[in-house]
Amino acid sequence: MLRKPRPRGRCLKKRLFVTGLSGFVGQHIQSRLASPDSAWELLPAASRFDLTDPDSLIDLWPHMPDAVIHLAGQTFVPEAFRDPARTFDINLLGTLNLLQALKARGFQGTFLYVSSGDVYGQVSENDLPITEQQAPCPRNPYAVSKISAEFLSLQWGLSEGWPVLVARPFNHIGTGQKDSFVIASAARQIIRIKQGLQAPQLEVGDIDVSRDFLDVGDVVSAYFALLEKGQAGQVYNICSGREQSIRSLIEQLADLAEVTMQLVQDPARMRRADQRRVCGSHARLTKTTGCAPEITTQQSLRAILSDWEKRVKQ
Repeated sequence: MLRKPRPRGRCLKKRLFVTGLSGFVGQHIQSRLASPDSAWELLPAASRFDLTDPDSLIDLWPHMPDAVIHLAGQTFVPEAFRDPARTFDINLLGTLNLLQALKARGFQGTFLYVSSGDVYGQVSENDLPITEQQAPCPRNPYAVSKISAEFLSLQWGLSEGWPVLVARPFNHIGTGQKDSFVIASAARQIIRIKQGLQAPQLEVGDIDVSRDFLDVGDVVSAYFALLEKGQAGQVYNICSGREQSIRSLIEQLADLAEVTMQLVQDPARMRRADQRRVCGSHARLTKTTGCAPEITTQQSLRAILSDWEKRVKQ
């Protein structure tokens, strides 16, 4: 099938198709693509689609995408334990349906599968920071579905000759995140306290653990760097390379908001984490693409508080 010629003035921009556009990271990708400086333009789907329904993927692309970022998935770990079959249906079979539909369309571009740092499972503190050489050892159905889809995507790249890359992002923070995530939840509660809508008590779970947090803006930058310079067939950690305790981030949020409060452990939020410390290495990503984190924790936290000030008022 011949490709339709592109309108003049748009010929320099490459077409990017993204699944999961309505999610936290997807919305930040849309914002980045809206920039006049972007080398990519968003290729919208021709109609609504459901990755678990192969028929909905037929004739989805009026134009051929130059690259695909596959973000969509069932990402909530408790839900994966509750209904592992549906998690596999979305995360693994949904990925297969997407790959088959792209093949039927004649796709030959770059395919970036967004997995998760959760595939590593429990890692000894002696093995920190976690590199891509660390053998995955998933400990929940969500992580199993993600590592399975990684292998599927990489196999597809070998069989079809597509440049396929895998990203393993660690913990994200940033504006627009749901308050089911710990830092977003803390920021929302702190703003409510500041506005007199909540008693000066912050309900928390197990906050004396450290995690590797990266601003979503840096996550998006890493994905675009991989599309441009990533090595086909490789897996890349997307992380800050620093571990920070959840307690420390909450205290920084309170300081920035100038709020005095008491931390109260909420039994409903207390799921003691087996993994007390997490820190990843982004050395492979930086060596291959030159991309490294640029947004400081303080910049992230200020933006998150500002975002919640607007959202709480609504």
